[in-house]
Amino acid sequence: MTQNEEFMRASTKPGVVAESRLIVIQDQTQPCPYIPDTIARMPLRLPIGKLTIDMMDSLLALGYRRSGDFVYRTLCPACNACEPTRVIVDRFAWTNSMRRVLKRGNASLSMRVGTMQCDENRIRLFNSHRLGRNLARDEEPVDEDGYRSFLVESCCDTVELSFWLENELVAVSVVDHAKNSLSAVYTYFDPTLSRLSLGTYSILKQFERASQWGLTYLYLGMFVATNSHLNYKSRFLPQQRLINGQWRDIER
Repeated sequence: MTQNEEFMRASTKPGVVAESRLIVIQDQTQPCPYIPDTIARMPLRLPIGKLTIDMMDSLLALGYRRSGDFVYRTLCPACNACEPTRVIVDRFAWTNSMRRVLKRGNASLSMRVGTMQCDENRIRLFNSHRLGRNLARDEEPVDEDGYRSFLVESCCDTVELSFWLENELVAVSVVDHAKNSLSAVYTYFDPTLSRLSLGTYSILKQFERASQWGLTYLYLGMFVATNSHLNYKSRFLPQQRLINGQWRDIER
């Protein structure tokens, strides 16, 4: 096979086609947001036009995440601690503890599925979650513009799952909807309602929704073993992590 034939064959692969629609707009090293005293590199890429559901599947399989209108993946110079994580939906093993969380939440909460929204109620809950979970890192509270640019604006099909205790908004999950997968972008919730385990509950409802929609994968984002805000994902088993370019099964 000639070099040109090899190139033409590679260019027809879904991941290559999807990546060809991305323009790098920012690429520099920065302090790692996940691990102290570590240098990170996460090039920010802007898609040319809206990503189709097939393209989003391809980018998720390559380890990309979305933030606002942009996508990124880690290319850090001396660290590979970030491991994109996904679960094959019909293989997910529900533990007794998870079933109790789901039952308790279903008895108290209602879920609404719709388009992304931005209002004072959501912004207030978002900031309360960041403060209560020690995620703010001495940053100013997020305002309407910041909320919109982070969660509402999107380059792909995005859905809001909102959770309500009677008429009070207590949690929001933002998920990207691809052809064969859901990708959990961000979840925030009332940190005072620990009895409802809202973080776990919201993920379990995403598994339910992915199953109802006949999807193959639920992408949970980055797993970082040393980061307490990210290592909880190891509880959702069996799962797969992207390690050295290969999706590897993690059973325990």
